[in-house]
Amino acid sequence: MRVRDEANAHQAAARASGLGESGSIGSVQILYLPGFRLGATVWAMTSRYGQFCPVAVASEIFAERWTPIILRELVLGSRRFNEIHRGVPRISRALLAKRLRDLAAARVIESTDGEYRLTEAGIELGEIVKSLGVWGARWTAPVQRDRLDARLLTWDMRRRFDVERLPEKRVVMRLDFGGIPAGNRAPRTYWFVLERPEVDLCLFEPGFEVDLFVYADLASFAKVWLGDLPMRQAIREGGIKLSGSREAIRNFPSWLLLSTLAAVPRPAEFIQRRVA
Repeated sequence: MRVRDEANAHQAAARASGLGESGSIGSVQILYLPGFRLGATVWAMTSRYGQFCPVAVASEIFAERWTPIILRELVLGSRRFNEIHRGVPRISRALLAKRLRDLAAARVIESTDGEYRLTEAGIELGEIVKSLGVWGARWTAPVQRDRLDARLLTWDMRRRFDVERLPEKRVVMRLDFGGIPAGNRAPRTYWFVLERPEVDLCLFEPGFEVDLFVYADLASFAKVWLGDLPMRQAIREGGIKLSGSREAIRNFPSWLLLSTLAAVPRPAEFIQRRVA
């Protein structure tokens, strides 16, 4: 009974933390998670490889489906559950909650006041995520029709406007995508409200007059975003079309900073295959 009473006390103290906190009973470390009974307390992650090799053990944490993408969102600054979910829109909310619990159990993330943050171990793992992105940018061809997702693209764009270059007055941009893969139910139209010091992404008309209309083939814009195709070339070739105020049309290419991976050097022969 003393053990259960101590456990209940730890659980009561940890309820407000979102993911829970770790406590100790004697020499045993326990992590309490919302919705878990005492009997379901996470003691250790189940081994899938059955090896004590650190690569195998680390892979049991990192190589779960969706986990690297969730970590990418945390590395890029997403903090709340809904923010993370918007960056990983194809995962169910239930599975996302489970993956977050697993990462907490592995001491990769922690939660305070409803915000998820990387621990020291998570920050180090985040460097692996960044390196994986560099490798993918250099050696793969990510822009394929079956991989395109306007929701992910616009969510990433929201983080990459140069607010210092924006005019003093608010700018509203409407972005319409064509070339959406068949069966993709993501919205075709998005609005950005560009107003220092923040950029808001809206799925519904925000109620302001639109200053800049952008029509883009989704694949063309994705190539621009990843640095495979210069924006002004995409505009000349018709993959991106701009209309609206002259100032907004002229300055839009300088407002958008592109992906953080757009500047990754690629082998010359590989660039030709990617852009073709």
